[in-house]
Amino acid sequence: MESRGGVSQPSLGKVMVVGGTGFLGHHIVDLLVERYHTEAIFVVDLEIKRNRRPAKDGVQYHKADITNLENLLSAFKRTAPDVVIHTASPLPQVDTESTRELYDKVNVRGTRCVIQACQASGVKALVYTSSASVVSNHTSDVVNADEGQARVRGKDQPEYYAESKAQAEDFVILANRQHPFNLFTAVIRPSAIFGEGDQMILPRLINIYREGKAYIQIGRNENLFDFTYAYNVAHAHLLAAEALFKLSKQGAIVTGDQSQGPLPSVPDSKKVDGECFFITNGSPVYFWDFARSVWISAGFPYDPRRVWVLPLFIALMIGFLGELAAFLLNRPATLTRQRITFSSMTRYYNISKARERLGYEPLVPLNIAVQRSVRWYLDQERTVIEKSAEEMSE
Repeated sequence: MESRGGVSQPSLGKVMVVGGTGFLGHHIVDLLVERYHTEAIFVVDLEIKRNRRPAKDGVQYHKADITNLENLLSAFKRTAPDVVIHTASPLPQVDTESTRELYDKVNVRGTRCVIQACQASGVKALVYTSSASVVSNHTSDVVNADEGQARVRGKDQPEYYAESKAQAEDFVILANRQHPFNLFTAVIRPSAIFGEGDQMILPRLINIYREGKAYIQIGRNENLFDFTYAYNVAHAHLLAAEALFKLSKQGAIVTGDQSQGPLPSVPDSKKVDGECFFITNGSPVYFWDFARSVWISAGFPYDPRRVWVLPLFIALMIGFLGELAAFLLNRPATLTRQRITFSSMTRYYNISKARERLGYEPLVPLNIAVQRSVRWYLDQERTVIEKSAEEMSE
């Protein structure tokens, strides 16, 4: 099949993106439309009014709750997808009883429902969005970690978001080639996703500048960090989906004493199914250098000579006092010890496995990704302001 530009497009059959109107999910849908041949593209999400493609693109939107198996099975029955990409997840938040329940409901039980729906509907390939944070204890540095690094689990994992992602990984990997279903699975572990639609990294960094805090640097800025452009993360998901779908067409999985075809055999060094893959931009940067690149891309005046370095231990004390004050005043804390620690940790990953087995290379370099993302963010702000002004003038 030829693309609009005459370049050969991989075929993925009928593709469903679970969480396809969310931040990452809508980038995957965009990339599917732009670069792949498909028989159909389906989006399943709780909210289907945001981040929609134009009607001419033919993307079909279905409202469904992934934590309700009956509801989900109905959507799968209507669409009969060959490939499912499961991105649905709440955003990482401060660990509380309510957020733990939310992560357990969506990331753990919801993923189990997605797997059951895939198995019941004859889906051939399932790609799951996990998180690079599964190998972090959120206090120690993560240095060039690869997939051989043990995940931090149970009582050793202080962030239930990461624990819930690890539990979901277990379900997804266990479902790979599981008797009697012809389902191949893989897991993508992105690090610190930003881009168009970002509700976490860009807004926080922009607000830091606007609140007059851009010249306060926590720590010595010696901590390398992997920020990853959403478009590149979407690319990795589709490479994994392509590999799994191709594998599924080589022959059916042996089911008990009967076989519908030969069992696809892949050397361990090239194996994609049943595997996890770290995904980054392949360009770790010092944390505060990234922040400054955002501010400069936004056109904010910035003089690096004015930077004041705040030692980490003092910042943590301030964070504790801020949390205490927020608790007493019954309002959200803006500067928490969790965010302070996040900004001072080294966290970067080795993506050799994704490069070798998926053929992954970032489509957009980090500097261009920052410029595009900031431009989008500021454009969105202007649109909201203009719309608000119009409504007030009516």
